[in-house]
Amino acid sequence: MRFTISRSKFLDALQKIQNVVGARSTLQILSNAMFKAEGGRLQLTTTDLDISVRCSVETEIAEEGSTTLPIRRMVGIVRELSEQTIEIEIGDDDIATMQCGSSFFKIIGLPERDFPPVPIAEGTCCYRMEVATLRDMLRKTSYAVSTDETRRILTGIMMGFKDGKLTMVATDGRRLALAEHEVEFAPEAETEFVLPSKTAAELLHLLGDEGDVRIFVQKSQAVFEVGDTTLCTKLIDGTYPNYRQVIPGGCDERVGIVREELLTALRRVSLMKSEKSVSARLTFGDNRLSIIWQNVEVGEARETVPIKYSGKEISVTFNPDYIMDPLRNLAADEIYIEMSNSHSPAIIKCDEPFLYVLMPLQVN
Repeated sequence: MRFTISRSKFLDALQKIQNVVGARSTLQILSNAMFKAEGGRLQLTTTDLDISVRCSVETEIAEEGSTTLPIRRMVGIVRELSEQTIEIEIGDDDIATMQCGSSFFKIIGLPERDFPPVPIAEGTCCYRMEVATLRDMLRKTSYAVSTDETRRILTGIMMGFKDGKLTMVATDGRRLALAEHEVEFAPEAETEFVLPSKTAAELLHLLGDEGDVRIFVQKSQAVFEVGDTTLCTKLIDGTYPNYRQVIPGGCDERVGIVREELLTALRRVSLMKSEKSVSARLTFGDNRLSIIWQNVEVGEARETVPIKYSGKEISVTFNPDYIMDPLRNLAADEIYIEMSNSHSPAIIKCDEPFLYVLMPLQVN
């Protein structure tokens, strides 16, 4: 195999696929990317057996062929090269030689036959939407997934294509994030599945600002196709809990707050956080919110934020990190907090198809 490739295009393709590979793979072949040169394009693939990412790039091919090479080493080398054109040749022994200006490298690879097979983009259900929309929905929900492997079904994001829209839900039992967007698909294509959190993080890395993404749903896996890049992932088995049950049917009070002002105030009081102190007291009064963080080890912080509210005074304790998570990932200038009393769940909403349910902390 022999080809010549632009350094910038090569580096971009390598960086798209490298994150799937762990720092310490159990199998040596999983530390490698498969390189396949044919038809004027170089196809690069990595996998950890759960997630596979494939990217292709235009290449000047002198001799077609395939092999596997260590992906992280390749990224490190190509990143440091200064010339704009790289010449690579791989012999039958899977040893690659790389020439770029005055730089020369010899890299030992492994045969392609040892590389695990990668699924192709096909399935009975296919959905199309803008990449910016999918990325936005992932950002609004992915932070709320659980990290508790004993409840594996909650370690992923539920994606449901029903009633002419895509609904995404993530919860760890203490909070719940939900985002929706209208998507066109046939009624018989209604389905739902649970996307692993690692896959969501990889998609956030791959998705850009423009173009469409095609989603193919198969029996136990899903394939996301974005331009010249394809991601295939295993799905989490099981039935997602009925999340609608934890969303309050109605709240007595509604508070309007400037999102950035609340986020800034919470960020400041969070400077008092320690391992033993992860809660702040929020008191909603007449057009003003008082935030107090008391830490017996460190001290005390107080902030006051103007709000739109004239109802009864409500004092409630939350983990500020759990409030800041959605605020960081929303674009709305103003958000609304709905609640009934200091013991009931609070709902954060905005002028977008999004809601966030947060349980208060019970402290002595």
